[in-house]
Amino acid sequence: MRAPPAGPGDELGAIDTPALLLDLDAFEANIARLHGDVLPTGVAIRPHGKAHKCPELGRRQVAAGAVGLCAQSLGEAEVFVGAGIGDVLLSNEIAGPDKARRLAAIAGRATVAVCVDHPLQVAELAAATAEAGTTLGVLVEVATGRRCGIGTVEEARRLAEEIHAAPGLELRGVQAYMGSAQHLRPPGDREAAIAETAERAAPIRDALGVTHVTGAGTGTYPIEVASGLWTEIQPGSYVLMDADYAQNQQPPPFRQALHVLGRVISTHDDRVVLDAGHKAVSVDRGPPVAPPGLEPSGISDEHTILTVLDGAPAALRTPIRLVPGHCDPTVNLHDWIVAMRGDVVEEVFAVEARGA
Repeated sequence: MRAPPAGPGDELGAIDTPALLLDLDAFEANIARLHGDVLPTGVAIRPHGKAHKCPELGRRQVAAGAVGLCAQSLGEAEVFVGAGIGDVLLSNEIAGPDKARRLAAIAGRATVAVCVDHPLQVAELAAATAEAGTTLGVLVEVATGRRCGIGTVEEARRLAEEIHAAPGLELRGVQAYMGSAQHLRPPGDREAAIAETAERAAPIRDALGVTHVTGAGTGTYPIEVASGLWTEIQPGSYVLMDADYAQNQQPPPFRQALHVLGRVISTHDDRVVLDAGHKAVSVDRGPPVAPPGLEPSGISDEHTILTVLDGAPAALRTPIRLVPGHCDPTVNLHDWIVAMRGDVVEEVFAVEARGA
């Protein structure tokens, strides 16, 4: 882990680049907007920590009314529990007795749950909790696409029987999250996708005799909240945002809080070059968005070329903020989040759960 790129009180031009910036005013406004809209409905909020991988940001979400965090990997779950997050859902499957033992271990320090879609997973979790003397919550995941999950009531009942037979496991409910719906551009397509997910999940919920259904993301959470089926939502990107979500028709009502800061290291009549490339900003959802008058025209490991569309090229050392196409993998490239008020650094947070 490299040294922090800035410290409290530093101004924008003093930040070592490339750096990951968080606009605290936008971050706090995003929390206030979503939590203010959802909590009065009685639906719980469990933000997805895979978006920011930062315990401090997670603690602030919990302080604002979230019941806990989601993690998408066992490593994330271990970091969040170790940092004092008291309720963590590993909203994914794990396989192997080694991982089951690690998960059972942290279940002795917090309320921990995990998803399953196969009897062998249940057996490994049962053996691990028996050895550790801990209790794990378990959710049966409903298939919503081609990733994980079960597709029939019969499969769900068989899993539930295995869970009920294990003293260290508790059936908590059902996970039904349709990730592919989050970035469907027309709102009608998102609504149709979530309606299809509800049609799959409701019979499984009823067959298991449970009431708890968790899922939903930043792009669809109002649909799930209004459905009457979901009792908990898992949005992650809402506190950060990115350029891909901005392309949705009727995009989520949140401010852009996350930027990657680069510095001009070469300037020409028609272009400037920044010291931030693939290793600083993810391009799996397209190139980053530059300020007005500039357009990305090339990106490599350590450089982004910005074509000058309007005005004079920026001078050497000029700091330039980029909006990442996809916030989650961009955060995963950085050790630190530099939290700003305007152009002044207020705090620096470690991205403790980054990495595989």
